Formats: sequence, structure tokens, C-alpha cells
Amino acid sequence: MAQRRMFSKKIVETDFFMEMSPTAKLLYFYLNMSADDDGFVGNPKTIKLISGATDDDLKILIAKQFIIPFDSGVVVIKDWKIHNYIRKDTYNSTVYKFEKSQLLDDANGAYVLNESEPSTERPREVDTGKDRLGKDRLGKSNNTMSDKSDDVIPYSEILEYLNKKTGRSFRNVEANKKLIKARWNEGYKLEDFKTVVDNMVSNWSGKMFNGVPAENYLQPKTLFSNKFDSYLNQVPRIEQKEINQAYDDLGLPF
Repeated sequence: MAQRRMFSKKIVETDFFMEMSPTAKLLYFYLNMSADDDGFVGNPKTIKLISGATDDDLKILIAKQFIIPFDSGVVVIKDWKIHNYIRKDTYNSTVYKFEKSQLLDDANGAYVLNESEPSTERPREVDTGKDRLGKDRLGKSNNTMSDKSDDVIPYSEILEYLNKKTGRSFRNVEANKKLIKARWNEGYKLEDFKTVVDNMVSNWSGKMFNGVPAENYLQPKTLFSNKFDSYLNQVPRIEQKEINQAYDDLGLPF
């Protein structure tokens, strides 16, 4: 097996990649370093432990389709052939022949599941949404997805983003996860959670509600409640603030 691994800037320097948590990005690099010459990793959970990552980090890599999972527990690096070119004299074919038989290369050289290939395993598909897992790829139907969505919900990344924007330290506890899961099962995704946080941080910062600083309400219990859709569709105050600041700099009255 080749002893060197490469990474393409076309993948690892994109905003889509960089917006992940540091531990999720680190896990991706560890998985790439541990993959065989066809990009397959037979022990992703062990690699997760070695890298210090969490279950949520592994789930987000699957949700964002940086890796493709199989029912056997094996995963493959989706963009392996974009990252690496293995010389023939050092190349060793993967032992995961069955999993490889279910893959095709797209126009860019990335792996995609061959949906026309008959399989003895449960059917899977690659969803076209950026942050979504195809329901069949996890072997779940619409009727059971809501009960099993812990497999794809990036709890840690959502809470880390909230903490970063508010300077708080909300933890990945059951009460917070329950609220996130409820909204996720309604069809909202990672970018929606981030938009809600951005909107309400902008609109509530510096305000008072009945003598209480509005910032106190910047917490999961409020933001991820059944008013989530209303918060998602609010217009952030920051644009008006920037206009006012420009007038201030010029010394002109509002």
C-alpha cells in the first residue's frame, strides 16, 4: 500500500468543508490517512477514537457526503480519487470488493453509489442536498426516519455554533438535543439552525425584554422552540446597523 496521502484544495479549502467543527475536519484527515489505496476504511469508529472525535463528527461527515457508509460498517472517502493518484507499482487493490462493486465514478472522479446495481444489502442512495443523508442510504424509510434521525443530526456542530455566536457554553445534553431533533424532523437542516442563531443574535443584542437583557433568551430553549420558523424568517438588524454606522462615521444626523 502507498505510504503517502494527498489532499486537494478543491475539497478541503471550500467553505462547505471549513464550516465543520475542528474535530470533524480532523477526523476527515485521519480517515484519509488510514484509508487503503482505493479510499476504503474498515474501522471508522476506531479512527474516530484515535482522533479524539465524537459520534456527531462522524455523522456530519456522512451527512455532508464527505464519506459514504456501507451496511458492513465500512466507509469510503467520496473524493478519494480527487485527492490521490496512486502509482501502479505501489497500488494494492482494496479487500472490500463487494462495497467497491456498488460504486461508480462521477464526471469529477468522485465516488457515487450505483443505484442500478442489484445488491443483497438494503438499498441506499446519495441525496442531492448538501447537508442531507439519503434515507435509503441508511436503510430507513420515511416512516422511521423521524425515530432514527440521531444518526444524521449534527447536535455538536449546532450547539458549538450557538456558543460561538453568544459566548455561552450550552452542552450537548438531552434537553437541548430534544429541541434540535424536533426541528430537524420537521425538515430544517444545519444552515437553518445557523440562520436562526445569526438572526436572533443580531435582533436581540443590546435589547431589554421587561427589564431582562434579551441576550438571556439566546438559548436552545427559546431559539429552537416551536417559534423556530418565525425566527428563521426574520430580517437581521445588522444591515440597518451598518448603514447607521456609516452615517456616524461621516458625522451626519440620522
